Amino acid sequence: MTVAAILSGKGHETITADRDAPLGEICKTLAKHKIGAVVVCGADRAIEGIVSERDIVRAIGTDGSVALNLPVSNVMTKEVVTCVEENSVNEVMARMTQGRFRHMPVVKDGKLTGVISIGDVVKFKIAQVELEAEQMRSYITMA
Repeated sequence: MTVAAILSGKGHETITADRDAPLGEICKTLAKHKIGAVVVCGADRAIEGIVSERDIVRAIGTDGSVALNLPVSNVMTKEVVTCVEENSVNEVMARMTQGRFRHMPVVKDGKLTGVISIGDVVKFKIAQVELEAEQMRSYITMA
């Protein structure tokens, strides 16, 4: 199965921010949308960075509450690992585990088209296992 299968169920909606947005505004966005990361994009939806809850905690731990006034560009992860819809779910899960991050932007032609989280991947894998188990039970009872 591929990233496209996850996005077909969850959708392509993404929450983005401008690189000059204050970190405090990013915190409000995360809380409002109940998400763990925001992709920082330019006007053309080209990815400039990603800021996660972990990045915010690190900034506040270092600079205290003054960090909430910093532009997100000072705090965001600039080396963003991305995937494409054709990547397999197993490949994406391995990259997330290896890189120790929980959110991965999905790109097409260098532009943001979606975001998947480790939660999305786990939910998809559980549904896949449950479907296989149900198919096996049906096969056994037909025999």
